[in-house]
Amino acid sequence: MRLLFAGTPEAALPSLRTLLDSHHDVVGVLTRADAPAGRGRKLTPSPVKSLALEAGVPVLTPATLRDEDTQQQIRELAPDAAPVVAYGNLVPPAALSIPAHGWLNLHFSLLPAWRGAAPAQRAVLAGQRETGMSVFRLEQGLDTGDVIATARTSIGEYETSGELLARMAEEGADLLLSALDALEAGTATLTPQDDSLATHAAKLTTAEARIDWTRPADEVSAHIRGMSPHPGAWTVLAGSRLKVLGLEAPPEHPPVPPGRIETTRRQVLVGTGTDVVALATVAPAGKRPMRAADWARGAALGEGSSAAFAHDLDDDEEQA
Repeated sequence: MRLLFAGTPEAALPSLRTLLDSHHDVVGVLTRADAPAGRGRKLTPSPVKSLALEAGVPVLTPATLRDEDTQQQIRELAPDAAPVVAYGNLVPPAALSIPAHGWLNLHFSLLPAWRGAAPAQRAVLAGQRETGMSVFRLEQGLDTGDVIATARTSIGEYETSGELLARMAEEGADLLLSALDALEAGTATLTPQDDSLATHAAKLTTAEARIDWTRPADEVSAHIRGMSPHPGAWTVLAGSRLKVLGLEAPPEHPPVPPGRIETTRRQVLVGTGTDVVALATVAPAGKRPMRAADWARGAALGEGSSAAFAHDLDDDEEQA
């Protein structure tokens, strides 16, 4: 089939690579326009645009797909189907009808669970130990179209949403290809979603990323892992924010008060409403991520320190 691929970030690259290597013909790529990046704010192409140009595939970067000229460009490419992975632009009805087999979106949840912008993150935040991927046909509703293929995947005990998303991007590429193959062969089954089971995966915000150390350890863990790497779960120590980006297995240790920091030779432990958690990766304000143990040594948080993170959210607001 002739394919028009739509995607923008790193998470879309495995699918584009897989389709470029398949028997299908990627006749064009839709992606977001170049955007400022880095300290110099230099205009930088999206990861998908860079890969498409390397492969010699025509690239379209319209600000909107509602423009008639853009829709005509798509018609001239004559795609049979338009696979979509994290494109970032709405597809209006006039564009939806152009490919004969429609626009097929790889979504990182088992629909109708977690419709929206942050499905992998919301699954981790909810404390789930399993999630999955769905390929569905785009329609006017938000992630409401008929599902063509699904695949389940587990969530590791200390896996962050960023790690989960990267892994699902790789696993999902084959799922997307199999759905396209089934459509081409006429063997695809389209299953309507049960709207009564739908949950919403709203975009994460910095405000909700604050850590409440009074919550049980499993909830604190889910919160930290779900918010990593962006926007990054954060807490306050001596008036300064610290992002906590990852956890690791803690040793046997008696409970300590919420927010209380206990250091060992190799680990940084923090009290919660139940058991301690062990910080693996942190990022002080304005600095790059680092091992928590290295941060603690630099902050002079040796054994016997009485330091504690603010665990009252009102205190967080006052000190941040």
